[in-house]
Amino acid sequence: MSQANMNAPPTSDITPSREVIIELRDLQKIYTMGDNRVHALAGISATFRRGEFWAIMGSSGSGKSTMLNLLGCLDRPTEGSYELEGKNVSQLSDDSLSEIRLRRIGFIFQSFNLIAQMTVQENIELPLFYQGWDPEKSQARSAELAQRVGLGERLTHRPTELSGGQQQRVAVARALANDPAILLADEPTGNLDSATGDQIMELLGDLHRSGVTIIMVTHEDEIANHASHQMHMRDGLIDRIEG
Repeated sequence: MSQANMNAPPTSDITPSREVIIELRDLQKIYTMGDNRVHALAGISATFRRGEFWAIMGSSGSGKSTMLNLLGCLDRPTEGSYELEGKNVSQLSDDSLSEIRLRRIGFIFQSFNLIAQMTVQENIELPLFYQGWDPEKSQARSAELAQRVGLGERLTHRPTELSGGQQQRVAVARALANDPAILLADEPTGNLDSATGDQIMELLGDLHRSGVTIIMVTHEDEIANHASHQMHMRDGLIDRIEG
C-alpha cells in the first residue's frame, strides 16, 4: 500500500450523509530529544463519523497512544489540524482544551481512575459537579447512568467494595455523564480477566448500537474485533484500515 493510500481518510460502509465528527488533516506530532526529532505521528489524515466504533491498533511506538492523546485534547499537534464537531481545536489555549475535555469528551482508562473516597454515585457525578449542575439533576443523571451500566443497586458503594469489572462500569458511566461527542477508551480491558473484559466490551457494543461514538486503543485482536472499524498504525502512519 502506498503512503498516500495509507494516510487517506478511512472509508466505511456508513452512508456519506452520516455527520463527520472528527477530521484530521496531515496531523503530526514531533518530540525533540536532544539532537533527535522523533515523529510520533508523521502525517495522519482521517475522518471519523458520528456513531462509529473504532479500534486503533499497533505495536509499541506505532503512534496509537499519541493519537489518542491528541484526540482527547490532552496534547496539541506539532503540525496539521484536528477538527472536532467542525471546530479546529489544534492550537487552542489550555483553558479552552480543558473546557472541551470537560464537556465534549469522555475518557475510559485502563486503571479505572476512580476516587477511592467517593461512592459510585459521587464518582459518576464528578464531571457534572465541575460543570456546575444542579445537585438534584446531577443525582438523577448519575443514578440513570449507574442503572444503564448495571450498577443501579450499588450507588452507595465505594470502589474498594467493587470488582474490577464493576469499577470499569463506573468509569464508563462517569465518561458518559457529560453526554460526550466522543468516548475515548485506552486499553479498557487491560486490567481485567478475559471473561470480565468480554462483559465490558459487550457494554461498549451496546453503547455503540445506541449511537455513542467510540474510539478505543487496544493491542488485542479479540478486543478490536468488537469495533466496526479498525485503524492499524505503524511508525506514526496509518498502515491499513479494516471495516
